[in-house]
Amino acid sequence: MRDMISNQTILRGAPQTLSGVTANNSALIDRRGYSSVTVYLATDAVTDAGTAAGFTMKLQHSDTTVGTDFVDVPAAGLVAGLSGSTTVTVTLDTADNVIAGGVGYVGGKRYVRGVVTGTTGTDAIVNVLAVLSKPNQAPATIVGATTAAT
Repeated sequence: MRDMISNQTILRGAPQTLSGVTANNSALIDRRGYSSVTVYLATDAVTDAGTAAGFTMKLQHSDTTVGTDFVDVPAAGLVAGLSGSTTVTVTLDTADNVIAGGVGYVGGKRYVRGVVTGTTGTDAIVNVLAVLSKPNQAPATIVGATTAAT
């Protein structure tokens, strides 16, 4: 099948409330059955992006669902988004209800998650979205579910 709807699954994690510099881990994205994933950061209400550096999403990966097993994905395992960066950063207080950007993952681990970290003063609600593509078997389920860390 050559159409996109038969060849991708879209996942949406629970909304995350960012407050200051506390890191927020998204739900886990299980890559089993897919050879490609792109992870996006979508904003809801951005009351305050924080200092000039704003808040940033990076990717971590693991072969298990144990939260402490996750490590930052090395540069070789990432594909830069449209901004040319392998992270997604929001610096504007007016960046409400937008898809701020995405990062491709080409590493070999089964589970991937987004980690969103703010700066002093950050106050925002965000969602981590994922598009799994290139399924081992099509048609794929268009809407999937994330996995909880253990």
